[in-house]
Amino acid sequence: MLYLFIDSKQIKLLCLRKSLLGQQEVSFFEKKHEVELLKDGRVADTDLLASAIKEGLSALGPASGKEKGVVLILSQGTFEFLRTEVPADVAPSAVVSFVKDKARSSTSIDLDASYYDFFIKEYDNKKQIAFFALDREVFERFREVANLLELKLISLIPESLAYYKLFEKTLKPNKKEVIFYVNYEKTLLKGYLYDSFGLLPEKEWFLDLKEEVDLIKILKEKVNLIQNEGIKINRIILSGSESEKVRQDTFTKAVGVWTNPLKRIIPNFYDEYLKLIVPQTQGQFPILNFDVCFGAFIFIQENKEFSILKRNNFARSPGGSMPKINLSGVFKKEILIFIVSFLASFVFFVMITRLAPSLFKSLGKKTDTGSEVKNLPTQPATATPTPSIKRDEIKIKLLNGSGTPGKASEVKEILNKEEYQEIITGNADRFDYETTVFEIKKEKKEALGFLKEDLKDYLSKFESKNLAEEETADVIIIIGKDFK
Repeated sequence: MLYLFIDSKQIKLLCLRKSLLGQQEVSFFEKKHEVELLKDGRVADTDLLASAIKEGLSALGPASGKEKGVVLILSQGTFEFLRTEVPADVAPSAVVSFVKDKARSSTSIDLDASYYDFFIKEYDNKKQIAFFALDREVFERFREVANLLELKLISLIPESLAYYKLFEKTLKPNKKEVIFYVNYEKTLLKGYLYDSFGLLPEKEWFLDLKEEVDLIKILKEKVNLIQNEGIKINRIILSGSESEKVRQDTFTKAVGVWTNPLKRIIPNFYDEYLKLIVPQTQGQFPILNFDVCFGAFIFIQENKEFSILKRNNFARSPGGSMPKINLSGVFKKEILIFIVSFLASFVFFVMITRLAPSLFKSLGKKTDTGSEVKNLPTQPATATPTPSIKRDEIKIKLLNGSGTPGKASEVKEILNKEEYQEIITGNADRFDYETTVFEIKKEKKEALGFLKEDLKDYLSKFESKNLAEEETADVIIIIGKDFK
């Protein structure tokens, strides 16, 4: 499969070929052009774009010539986008009609002359629709380019959806937050705003970079501008080839918003996809350069029901339907064994359930030695409270105040093994702390219980203080000399 991303002057091409072992053999190409390939999201010149893509296919080598199917990824500006809430009084059977009417009244696009599809995301008893549409004539120009190269466009994905898939699993259920996804490359800085429902209606932000810039200053100004408009940003996710140069700890502190580098998110949340990628001849796969293509790959695997190119998209049930199971490729013998085993287990369970009362009654009267066994008084079951937070949700800042070099990194490794994910390290204001100090926000007090349990082998006592609400971290741990 070919994953082709086209921007105004840029092409990224990722070729994935499934091997006999089920892995994906990968080759890749990217190039920044001097002339515009797309203008306002439309093909500027058919022959020029075809020539640029052909250059990429040639660079990938002979193996790419066997791949004819293309997943086309285009910038958000190419699409008409609508996001709206479904009123509570709209019945499920009427959602399709509601979406069509809303699209016609709220956008300028002609649905009868467009390709389109939509998502329904539910959160906090609310339903939000994310609707994407592309003018048919605009798409036909891309199809014309593909035909010149004997390629077939089989899927169309907005760039914003490909990015969203890269951090979707980091979003916590029942916790609404705003994410600023920023792609940082040598010549371009751009970003999209998302929340728990997906893309926000705000336009793509981008900045052409002519020379080296002060990224912290630019993003701090942009964040302040967004927050002055009433949108509080909870996290920045930083990607792109130049993001490798950014230190998470100092960057978070300087910008004032908790920052997750994509290079840390991918191994923690999408390792199963990363393990499928096997580079052939070009060394390690530069995932930060091809984040949009990798995100599209994940999207294709997980969202097979979404297809902008289906002419009758709305014929399916809103929000997608359960996949049909095709047994033709499955071993029927294994299925039969599974069914028989399941039935046998079920029958055994029923028998045990019926025999249990009489069995326990006889055991309550006599033991094997003839002595009477008295029934113990029963205690009412006590519900175990469910923790309101989880380890991987806690944002931790580790500050080395012990005077031992590398101690913060050592403690970070310990916490990573206990499933804490969001951790940054640094130095304390001094290096003569005798006792380790835990500073915790009031609403995160429960985290201290986790930390006491996980660090009991390294600390004999725990000194805790309240942490100011304006801090980006939930917990600050100042490592003292008592930390073993």
